[in-house]
Amino acid sequence: MSNATSSKTSDAVKGFINEWSLNILILLFGTTTLVQAFIVPTPSMDTTVMVGDHMLVDKLAYAPSGAISRMFLPYADPKRGDIIVFRYPVDIRQNYVKRVIGVPGDRVRIVDKMVSVNGKLLKEPYKQHVYPEMQAYRDNFPGELPPRESFARSFQDRGGEMWDGASAMLKNVQNGELVVPPDFYFAMGDNRDNSADSRYWGLVPRENIIGKPAIIFWSYDTDTTSLTGYSVTHFVDIALNFFTKTRWERQFKLVRGYSQE
Repeated sequence: MSNATSSKTSDAVKGFINEWSLNILILLFGTTTLVQAFIVPTPSMDTTVMVGDHMLVDKLAYAPSGAISRMFLPYADPKRGDIIVFRYPVDIRQNYVKRVIGVPGDRVRIVDKMVSVNGKLLKEPYKQHVYPEMQAYRDNFPGELPPRESFARSFQDRGGEMWDGASAMLKNVQNGELVVPPDFYFAMGDNRDNSADSRYWGLVPRENIIGKPAIIFWSYDTDTTSLTGYSVTHFVDIALNFFTKTRWERQFKLVRGYSQE
């Protein structure tokens, strides 16, 4: 092989490596700075988002703005009715998705499953109630916190830590209403009777909020265990049932909040 041919081959290889290195850097930047993939593992937001929904989360929506960046990028604080993805306060290694019900300064109260904010009953077409019976703390909030032991039984290992978060939150109760303090948010699931949310583990710190869901890029009909464990059985299931268990009607569905302003 001549020196000229060898040099061309070397340049081509270098060009290929440089091009793909740049693509990988752009991909890494995009997935860590701009968007993040998120898989919904539990039914707490049914049917707005469902178990097995694979979503892209807009990480710029609520990013803290700087003196210059705020002039160019649409940074904002979460609003009442927004759907948010955040680091779970009890265990920040886990990401949760819920709906913002109360923003800083809001007065939140639930009476017979009906949510009022600042004395006004919320219009909530997105919510569902799957259990008709009433539960004192769940459906009439804020109220007397159940014993720590019952939390431990209901929520297994995290029961005690969740109880601590709820107990700290209830120190902000005034005149029978929860007053949301600065830099915190009160969040609930749309599947209202089957959601471990701010009622049970406390408020969401502003710095824990990652972003807002933007679009569902794939939805697969599976259960929570498969999504949290990623067993071999789960991947075999996908291989065998990809076409029949994919929820095609949810492909590329936009995820929207519901303005309560």
